[in-house]
Amino acid sequence: MVGIIVVFPNKDNATNIRNLLVRGGMDVTGVATTGAQAMNYADTVDEGIVVCGYKLKDMMYTELREYLPKTFEMLLIASADKWSEGGIEGVVGLSMPIKVYDLMNTMDMMLRTVDRRRKKRKLEQKNRNSEQKALITKAKELLMARNNMTEAEAHRYLQKSSMDSGTNMVETAEMVLSIMSE
Repeated sequence: MVGIIVVFPNKDNATNIRNLLVRGGMDVTGVATTGAQAMNYADTVDEGIVVCGYKLKDMMYTELREYLPKTFEMLLIASADKWSEGGIEGVVGLSMPIKVYDLMNTMDMMLRTVDRRRKKRKLEQKNRNSEQKALITKAKELLMARNNMTEAEAHRYLQKSSMDSGTNMVETAEMVLSIMSE
């Protein structure tokens, strides 16, 4: 599921942005005033977009970007001088004052990008060879035996670890096997 998280230090600004997005037909997962709250919302979804300001109550947008999984994009709403100084991967800037039209078009573009990435991951998953499938199965079995997980929990753990680290599931399974075999 794609989650949209709106984070601004001023709760009213965050609520107004959320309302615009909802009126535009987008599902907003949560509204937050701190980066920590945004991270909690991010943990509940696999991928998404964080719409935020330059400075939050507890961190700058650059710190939040570092903490977010690679499957998240960020839309920074700030004056152009704040985000034009250096491009950070996964961050799109929208200058203040924002126009509703620009916000909606930018969000639509970003949602399509997230959707394309998800489809690409699913295609990679379908194209695994038998060795890769066996490696993933072995990692799941090890997780199930050592951590008393069900198969679904072990699979979810590998998926989440893969997304958080920005690696594919085969690489994550290899990592789990090497760590747990020691």
